[in-house]
Amino acid sequence: MSDEELQQLTEKWSQQAFERPFKHRIWFNRRLKTTGGRYHLKDHHIDINPLMYEEFDLATLRGVVLHELCHYHLHLAGHDCHHTSEFKALLNQVGGLRYAPVTSQKKTRFKWVYQCRGCGIKIGRMRRFNVQRFVCRRCNSRFKLLIKK
Repeated sequence: MSDEELQQLTEKWSQQAFERPFKHRIWFNRRLKTTGGRYHLKDHHIDINPLMYEEFDLATLRGVVLHELCHYHLHLAGHDCHHTSEFKALLNQVGGLRYAPVTSQKKTRFKWVYQCRGCGIKIGRMRRFNVQRFVCRRCNSRFKLLIKK
């Protein structure tokens, strides 16, 4: 799908769901990794993660676009456009997605995963630590490295 097709669909969905026109620009932004879309307060344009259409379907793309249009129309009407009760009510009314689905490009949370040799508790860390130096706070046992990325 091209940016022009996305623009036309967004204008149509805005008119159907909100009965107001979408007068600004919307386009795909490949740099978005962890979010479905982004509404810019300063110039009112919208960026959409193209994986919402490529990995999922048109219904998911529509839900993400409607979510961003809720931010858009509330902001232009002078209301608080962030996640308030008014935003959530409008989002439910138009049928937008509250959260974008997880894409294949979302990075894993932890680089290093350790497990206690005594009690078996798992600890995820972004930074590595010395397993010979530190012990578990529950049982005073040593750790072993499970996953290294």
